Amino acid sequence: MSSTHFPFSAVVGQDDLRLALLLNAVSPAVGGVLVRGEKGTAKSTAVRALSALLPQVDVVPGCRFSCAPAAPDPSCPDGPHESGPGALRPARMVELPVGASEDRLVGALDIERALAEGVKAFEPGLLADAHRGILYVDEVNLLHDHLVDVLLDAAAMGASYVEREGVSVRHAARFLLVGTMNPEEGELRPQLLDRFGLTVEVAASREPAQRVEVVRRRLAYEDDPAGFATRWAGDEHEVRARVVAARALLPKVSLGDTALLQIAATCAGFEVDGMRADIVMARTATALAAWAGRTDVRKEDVRQAALLALPHRRRRNPFDAPGLDEDMLDRILDEFPDEDPEPEPEPEPEGPDDSGPEDDGPGGGPDGGPGGTPPQGDGSQDPDTPAESPETPETGEASAEAPEVPQPAAQEAAGPEQAAVRAAEPFRTKMLSVPGLGEGASGRRSRARTAHGRTTGAQRPRGHLTKLHLAATIQAAAPHQKARGRDGRGLVIRKDDLRQATREGREGNLVLFVVDASGSMAARQRMSAVKGAVMSLLLDAYQRRDKVGLITFRGATAELALPPTSSVDAAAARLEQLPTGGRTPLAAGLLKAHEVLRIERLRDPSRRPLLVVVTDGRATSAGNVGGRTDSSPRELAGHSARLLQAGGVASVVVDCESGPVRLGLAGVLAQDLGGPSVTLDGLRADSLAGLVKNVRTAVASTASPHSSSNSNRRAA
Repeated sequence: MSSTHFPFSAVVGQDDLRLALLLNAVSPAVGGVLVRGEKGTAKSTAVRALSALLPQVDVVPGCRFSCAPAAPDPSCPDGPHESGPGALRPARMVELPVGASEDRLVGALDIERALAEGVKAFEPGLLADAHRGILYVDEVNLLHDHLVDVLLDAAAMGASYVEREGVSVRHAARFLLVGTMNPEEGELRPQLLDRFGLTVEVAASREPAQRVEVVRRRLAYEDDPAGFATRWAGDEHEVRARVVAARALLPKVSLGDTALLQIAATCAGFEVDGMRADIVMARTATALAAWAGRTDVRKEDVRQAALLALPHRRRRNPFDAPGLDEDMLDRILDEFPDEDPEPEPEPEPEGPDDSGPEDDGPGGGPDGGPGGTPPQGDGSQDPDTPAESPETPETGEASAEAPEVPQPAAQEAAGPEQAAVRAAEPFRTKMLSVPGLGEGASGRRSRARTAHGRTTGAQRPRGHLTKLHLAATIQAAAPHQKARGRDGRGLVIRKDDLRQATREGREGNLVLFVVDASGSMAARQRMSAVKGAVMSLLLDAYQRRDKVGLITFRGATAELALPPTSSVDAAAARLEQLPTGGRTPLAAGLLKAHEVLRIERLRDPSRRPLLVVVTDGRATSAGNVGGRTDSSPRELAGHSARLLQAGGVASVVVDCESGPVRLGLAGVLAQDLGGPSVTLDGLRADSLAGLVKNVRTAVASTASPHSSSNSNRRAA
């Protein structure tokens, strides 16, 4: 069958990606694939080509919900279906756009006809189209939260529910969920991440010959798509036939007790949460055996299943890189050898003769196989771990290395640059939010008008009605019933009577960090605590679905270390590498923040900013702000702060001053910014109650500086 899609068998390399997709084609119960990787690595190309390899689907003729003739859905809105022959059609691959509306995903119900005529006039959405096929989400990490919630419900129950004020429609929605994402643009919510059966990391090949072949095939395809597909038709037919054969063999594959013990021990050894990983590994290992043409599951099947099903389930926080320690995996599996191959004990004497004592095995084998990354907490039993540990903590050696890395841009008074220090352990932070009521992207930080949340009122709909306010609609229609000639029990509803429910929920914000990296912050213990606090706030931003940006200032300049992004991983990496030293150009940092926020307001006007300034409040350099040469650095910082306040930017100052003598400069800066000031200790969620629960309360208190300081003193 010719196709305008790039042929699946023509994809160069990407063996893990192709295998994961084919395993889902063999056994859709595996649960889908999440493809992570840099841009331009054939992620979307391979996924779109998969649909041509799936067997055709037998459906009830005329059913918009793809019911199977042998077992039609009893709740199908197009039913009940009479028995009869079905119709074969190709399996569908439905793409869910990142900016799709909820009605486009689940379908739309005609509320006006439902109320006035009592009929369920339902227009199916993408979930209905994807039933018994593939639902593909490109850039799945950028999907709005309310769409993620709908996907989670449908994936868990195998059905989609559409409800509008007492009128409900249900239809089956079982699909293969495939998502692609670039980790640099942000991570997935853990709930959605766990719904993907398998995950694959892809990267462009560094082999020149393979890269040449990629370019050659792509150019040939673009010159003549139909001809290119024809040349690969034979290979496509072979792969499709193998998928069909593996599907037929799948029910005959035996998953023995040994394989089950290997799966359970692997999941327990890697401390994977829940039981979904065990189930997915079992299904994947069974599919691997069927794909290999076998009826028994072997250790190599379990090993490959673990490499595909566990990496994304081991993450404890967004800063942990997904991956699996393959040496540890092999040690776990070796405890449960396969029962079938009996001759394996014979080579055992060769091991000690060649490799020496048993200790040398793990110690001499940091092989770094494909896809393996060191574990974050599981390698403590490894003999080579103590040998590596002195290299990673930066204690006294780092200060000795600092003079070797001078910073030419530090100016004559900037002082030497000091090496970056590690962040202290993150902690749960206080809730920081933007005052007022926004209308930004769905999230979990500040109050906003959203499509979901609690109902707060009603209004006339602007465009298509999505959330009916039933009481307000009846109230609007009731006075006109006599004039409309009402006869009977039903209400006479007109379009002008319909009222849209207004709802209040939470939005995600742009959290812009302005971090003081000057010499006054360079004391090692102090900077470690500061980085730990910022890392904690980054973790909080990840959980609340915010965008983040990072500005640092030191010496004579302020630098945008990370433009606003959804990737807190990138922000955490930049923070870890942050050097310190030099004077404190506080005004330059604030003016840089003003410029960044001005540009972001043009790009995304609905997303409100929250400025988090992390400093001790000192200002010892005017920096490169230009103008006002007669003003002191402190006065310039005050002018810059008041400029931000005049722009309506909600701000919080994290006071990093320490020691018995406190100058209180951070508190003065907070007053200039019109926001609250909180100490590093006060930032902890469990240390004090109600200090920075909402920025608005602190903004109100800035009218009386004494009341603000008293509040801080009582909280401390």
